[in-house]
Amino acid sequence: MSVSEEHLSRADRLGRLPYTRRHTRLLVGSGTGWALDAMDVGLISFVIVVLAEQWQLSTSERSWIVTVGFIGMAIGATLGGRLADRFGRRAVFAATLVVYGLATGASALVGGLAVFLVLRFLVGLGLGAELPVASTLVSELSPTRIRGRLVVLLESFWAVGWILAAVIGFYVVPRGDDGWRWGLALGLVPAVYAVVVRYGLPESAAWLESRGRHAEAEEVVRGFEESAGVAPGTTTKGESAPFATTELGPAEADPTEPPGLWSAGLRRRTLGIWLVWFGVNFSYYGAFLWIPSLLVARGHDVTTSFGYTLVITLAQLPGYALAALLVELWGRRGTLALFLVGSAVAAWFFGQSDSATSIIVAGSALSFCNLGAWGALYAITPEIYPTRVRGAGAGAAAGFGRLASIAAPLTVPFLLERGGDDGDVVVFSLFTAAFVLAAAAAFLLPETRGRELA
Repeated sequence: MSVSEEHLSRADRLGRLPYTRRHTRLLVGSGTGWALDAMDVGLISFVIVVLAEQWQLSTSERSWIVTVGFIGMAIGATLGGRLADRFGRRAVFAATLVVYGLATGASALVGGLAVFLVLRFLVGLGLGAELPVASTLVSELSPTRIRGRLVVLLESFWAVGWILAAVIGFYVVPRGDDGWRWGLALGLVPAVYAVVVRYGLPESAAWLESRGRHAEAEEVVRGFEESAGVAPGTTTKGESAPFATTELGPAEADPTEPPGLWSAGLRRRTLGIWLVWFGVNFSYYGAFLWIPSLLVARGHDVTTSFGYTLVITLAQLPGYALAALLVELWGRRGTLALFLVGSAVAAWFFGQSDSATSIIVAGSALSFCNLGAWGALYAITPEIYPTRVRGAGAGAAAGFGRLASIAAPLTVPFLLERGGDDGDVVVFSLFTAAFVLAAAAAFLLPETRGRELA
């Protein structure tokens, strides 16, 4: 055994391990929470359609049901990342599940808009905080050569949750006056699942080490090494990362002071990642939360519209699969830009679609490309920041992106009303422009494929 092998850092030891069952438990455990998050976000688009009739909601009131949730998500993402840097990834992940699970379950019992809006805000706090924290946890515990792929696979659980939401929306929500209540009642599941997260998943070794908890960090690393059949502190022959590792930049120079997100070494990547998050959030939530309502407005009945949405949603899965392959072959940045350009093209054609066939084809293409972009985005976001500010950096980017998700639901009805017969064309042209901007901003980011996390 060489001296260099005896004195590998814990990050190197984790990064050079083969994939093991312990990684599977990490991925599935985190992904289940991710899927439950997506189920809640997707389900509200179906619930709104029913509540609009039962509660006689105006277009503005329907928009606020979505928007108030995203206000909570913006705050939750920013605070969640900072809390994860202070209290740990796993603890904050579990806490977010409790917050949004209880709030979603409680919303099934309300009888009026005011209380419903308050609960949707609380749901947003939990949802917003969860996503950047979960992706950071998986990223910090994954083997370097497949780290991006595992984060994309984590993000693919979003499609599972969204499909589940579409199934509930199709089979449960329209069935009777209380169908939407039964759908939301299923939102209690995350609160129960928080117990699994808290006691079944490991804490980030990088975070433990950054807090001076070296014995606990060593225990986590050795757990993964034992799962791989690797002796503590060594690597198996041939399991080193296949790409050259490089430092993330001058922001790493001072080990005593956490760098600011807008410091000289991080400024360019922070600007780029914020712009990408903004463009992707604006277009994704503006389009997909309104697709059921837009289809109803085009003359399709509720059941048919929900059925179209279910088919469109299924296209998310192959989008994730291709992104998971490309992030390790082409790199994160190129894959992200490619899927964003594809999203722009698909959004444009969806705005021109009028027949059932064209709606499904263009919608499926948009779903495929957009969710592939989301996968690559979640892969690269935590990798561009050092451990001491990784949670804060990922959370701030997600929080800024949520500002777009706040604006989008309010912008859509405004443009539809003023666009007249061409309202859909105007709306999806705007989404096209947002995707193009995000694709350009992706080239402000460093390529992180094969780099050890600092």
